[in-house]
Amino acid sequence: MSEQRFDMVVIGAGPGGYVAAIRGAQLGLRVAVVEREHMGGICLNWGCIPTKAMLRSAEVFHLMQRAKEFGLSAEGLGYDLDAVVKRSRGVAKQLSSGVGHLLKKNKVTTIMGTARLDGPGRVHVTTDKGEQVLEAANVVLATGARARELPGLEADGDRVWTYKHALVPRRMPSKLLVIGSGAIGIEFASFYRTLGAEVTVVEVMDRILPVEDEEIAAFAKKQFVKQGMTILEGAKVAQLERGKDAIVAHVDKNGDKSKITVDTVISAVGIVGNVEGLGLEDMGVRVDRSHVVTDPMCRTGVEGVYAIGDIAGAPWLAHKASHEGVMVAELIAGQDAHAVDPDSIAGCTYCQPQIASVGLTEAQAKAQGYDIKVGRFPFIGNGKAIALGEPEGMVKTVFDAATGALLGAHMVGAEVTELIQGYVVGRQLETTEADLMQTVFPHPTLSEMMHESVLDAWGRAIHF
Repeated sequence: MSEQRFDMVVIGAGPGGYVAAIRGAQLGLRVAVVEREHMGGICLNWGCIPTKAMLRSAEVFHLMQRAKEFGLSAEGLGYDLDAVVKRSRGVAKQLSSGVGHLLKKNKVTTIMGTARLDGPGRVHVTTDKGEQVLEAANVVLATGARARELPGLEADGDRVWTYKHALVPRRMPSKLLVIGSGAIGIEFASFYRTLGAEVTVVEVMDRILPVEDEEIAAFAKKQFVKQGMTILEGAKVAQLERGKDAIVAHVDKNGDKSKITVDTVISAVGIVGNVEGLGLEDMGVRVDRSHVVTDPMCRTGVEGVYAIGDIAGAPWLAHKASHEGVMVAELIAGQDAHAVDPDSIAGCTYCQPQIASVGLTEAQAKAQGYDIKVGRFPFIGNGKAIALGEPEGMVKTVFDAATGALLGAHMVGAEVTELIQGYVVGRQLETTEADLMQTVFPHPTLSEMMHESVLDAWGRAIHF
């Protein structure tokens, strides 16, 4: 059995792992990364990227159907689902290859195989060519997560799908049931509804999009219903009766039981960390509810072992994983590393309309004892939004009334996943309402609504 020595071994080449490896190499560390399946991980191959490619196809199809509104004509509109999927897979493949190129460019040793901790400073790797041991003072766990499956609701790839099945569908659903209204569930609900499926979303919490600001979630719900979705909140799917051509879902909504007959179910009820088979227990690495327990610097409590990204818990976001990867690499290299602040990480959902947020919701700010000022501005008051034909939406900002600190920002509408970064930068720089009020926003842009929302919090909005 061969042995190799490194300064840092990264297990998993997703958006956390490959970024950690590259940053470590940039800092002069000898780095190896072990990946068992795909360079780029779930995000690039089966998550963030391919879903956005499919959602883009749905968006274009939606705009084609609205051609008359823009003084255009289009006839014989349709889509080729296989071609939509093929484009999505092509985008993922291109970027996955790019990750491999970046690792090679930075002289990172890449090994395709399965890894487990084999004692302090030792990683045992099994590949299709045999077994080897990597020795390193520092090991970074970046193995990500997978779809959670509830008893009785397990995916079979035929009638009941996870996100993976939904990305390479065997057929176009006619009647679709989506279990769960987080980002994954709502994005697939939006995609398949736009292409014509009858969609029902069931959410066990008392409202959809439960992590979002309540007002923003309510606005989004109205748009989804307007598009033809059926939304059942405070409900759970108790049982699935699986037939050859259909599924009967038994739904319990606050004790009121009903049955929904569909041809396809997408289960989007959360994720579980990939902690199995890593030898964590033998090393003394603590695991809580399928996630590795870490401190704010991603240290596990076991000397030289770190955990980043989805395996280390919420928020389960690729950009959080990447930033943690950089932080850990710099920490290992002796740099002045800074912990990632979860409240300054934006969340984005790419449904129609889009949803984006950062920081505290209005309810969270009140619960934490802040005296707050809240500003709002509707898309209908913005010239660019009207010109784009996208007048439905809202920007909402939450401030500390005493200091003017931006506590949170929440948006729903066209392109808000791009707009939100302006507020993220503002929070990172600890800007106040005065800084934002004095900032000149270009006209005509959607970003002007960000300015107006700040002004509105102090009763100074101009265009509303």
